[in-house]
Amino acid sequence: MPNPTRIELHRRSQELEICFPEASYRLSAEFLRVHSPSAEVKGHGPGQEVLQHGKQQVGIQTLEPNGHYAIRILFDDGHDSGIYSWTYLEDLGRNQESLWQDYLQKLNDAGLSRDPDTQIIRLG
Repeated sequence: MPNPTRIELHRRSQELEICFPEASYRLSAEFLRVHSPSAEVKGHGPGQEVLQHGKQQVGIQTLEPNGHYAIRILFDDGHDSGIYSWTYLEDLGRNQESLWQDYLQKLNDAGLSRDPDTQIIRLG
């Protein structure tokens, strides 16, 4: 996987634009936050993932380079432990639609919301 040619944080829309030689992607702060590669989100092994919810309004405070292979994203909810490699970011971009739909389905199945101010109670 080649390195990106440009990475740009669009503060108003809270989207990260990452351009590779063959394609470019715009990934929302919420999408990046709920798909963080950190152990806090992914767990320490299969089946230990922690479903993130209430992140609809999360923002990106800053980006930090991590060597020549990744960036660390610091979110305004305090999450800062995910190291996003170029390969992982390209994979997120390429599979964004299916990953997003899977995430929304998992939220629905768990009775959780993207909105931090919403609680869902299932009856019956």
